[in-house]
Amino acid sequence: MRILLFTGKGGVGKTTLAAATAARVARDGGKVLAVSTDPAHSLADALAARLDAHPREVRVGDTGAVLHAAEVQTRGLVDGTWRELREHLGTLLRGAGIGEVDSEELTVLPGVEDLLALAEVHRLATSGLWDTVIVDCGPTAETLRLLALPESLAGYLERLFPAHRRAVRGLLAGIAGSDQVERWDSVADGLGRLAEQLAELKDMLTDPGTSVRLVLTPESVVAAETRRTLTALALQRIRVDGLIANRVVPQPGSARGAAAGWLRTRRKEQEKVLDAIRAATELPLRTVEHRAGEPVGTEQLLELGAELYGDGDPLAAEAAVPEMRVGGGGKSLDSEYTLRIGLPLHPEAELDLARIGSELAITVDGRRRLVALPAVLQRCVVTSAAAGDDGLTVRFRPDPDLWMR
Repeated sequence: MRILLFTGKGGVGKTTLAAATAARVARDGGKVLAVSTDPAHSLADALAARLDAHPREVRVGDTGAVLHAAEVQTRGLVDGTWRELREHLGTLLRGAGIGEVDSEELTVLPGVEDLLALAEVHRLATSGLWDTVIVDCGPTAETLRLLALPESLAGYLERLFPAHRRAVRGLLAGIAGSDQVERWDSVADGLGRLAEQLAELKDMLTDPGTSVRLVLTPESVVAAETRRTLTALALQRIRVDGLIANRVVPQPGSARGAAAGWLRTRRKEQEKVLDAIRAATELPLRTVEHRAGEPVGTEQLLELGAELYGDGDPLAAEAAVPEMRVGGGGKSLDSEYTLRIGLPLHPEAELDLARIGSELAITVDGRRRLVALPAVLQRCVVTSAAAGDDGLTVRFRPDPDLWMR
């Protein structure tokens, strides 16, 4: 299964490029589903088709090929899928002595709509009906929150209700002082299913067949956000397979006049931005020229796909997930270990590290990720850290109080 997620700053044309990619894959014979998780859906507008939450067939020009498309409706998912688990959590909180009104408020989970949208993508992707799923995500900030949810929620769930407690029948009832064992066991089962679903979503996002394609316009502000996004996605160990610069001003050729002069000046400014992006990353950068008319409908999307990919494979993904590698070694107290994390840090990145028990908390530009340390490093203390263009290196030495144990 190939899952390709498109995102970028609002207004850069990610929906159009996602739709163009889906049309190109379908034309080449692929079984493809284009699905929108953007709260402000515009996939139907790009395809010039009527869409809803259920995948519908869309003809790809006059090629005889078809693609399927859908727009995830999170409101319906919240009313359906989330209701049962919310009732379970309410039972759990009331059993802990929290009042009815307070438990109602506490079970309104921030980001639940994003989580359910991602779960719907997973359901569609694993249905076996398509070999490619192309996702039109929301703007960058919303997408980063979306992609970070499974891991962060799984961590909170494990801390609040550890798996070993959920697995013991009747334990939650005993903790709550209740004789309704079956009811509390159903709560434990519900929490267990949530944990399994979060694990499946994490696996989907870090699977080799899943990658993100970032769309940008060649402007300094947008390029700066793109660099921050690359770092944030690497922090989540999510693969980015390429960048697309949209709306590049066409070359005016030998034309003269005020308009031609403006085009040359603007193109030079855009080229400087594109050169800076190429210097900052090894990811492939595709460009699409600005068009006089907005590409709407599969005929025009196919033309856009031809300009975007040429004779290449629109699903090619050569980039690897940033690696995490342990170095050094020894058995004595003066041994030294290193943990290297391949994290593309932009020049203005604000970096903070903290040790939290058996985990290392890495915060970049306000976005934090907890990295579970290998067993050997859990018995060590951090001595120093250094950040460079190629990543982050953290040095450890054995903790005398833990090492000999």
